[in-house]
Amino acid sequence: MNNDIQDERYNVADEAIYDAFFLILKEKDLDKITVSDVIKKAGIVRSTFYNHYENIPALVTAIEDKTVNDIFSLMETFHPKNDKDVCKSYFMAICNYTMTNPFLANLLRSPRGDTFFEKTMTMFHRYVGTVMQNSSPSIHSREEFSYMVACTIGSTIGVLHKWSVENFKVSPEVIADILTQAFITGMLPFMS
Repeated sequence: MNNDIQDERYNVADEAIYDAFFLILKEKDLDKITVSDVIKKAGIVRSTFYNHYENIPALVTAIEDKTVNDIFSLMETFHPKNDKDVCKSYFMAICNYTMTNPFLANLLRSPRGDTFFEKTMTMFHRYVGTVMQNSSPSIHSREEFSYMVACTIGSTIGVLHKWSVENFKVSPEVIADILTQAFITGMLPFMS
């Protein structure tokens, strides 16, 4: 029972650190955020921060990993089929996640996102490779399919980049419609 309390405290502190970091990120550039900023905003002591993370770069890496895992969790819920409502629901989830994750939105806006996107793209390709091994073959080679996946991912990231740079001026429903249309008319026929 005592371990459960400690685990819960650890998780609560971790969430406070993430939340504080996200709030500060709305006010400051990533490279200007300090441990002092985070502990003050999170309402924790310095030792609590250091029990979780070595420094700000370690926190950023943890947030990158959490963001990638969140995106992959969303992907796992998506079962592509020629159903506009299913596709739009998935892309709405992606849009809402992008809007509520200031770290991801900031990465989409800045050149600093290169490392994150490289890590994410590598994971996407591994994921697609695994999915392809477990699916029936199509008329396209694995290499062709891999390039089409890269095209789809790149265009999705491009749309999310433009949208975040423009401070989410357009509604998430419109962006989800655009991404849905691109998927249904581009990737889905290719997969068949």
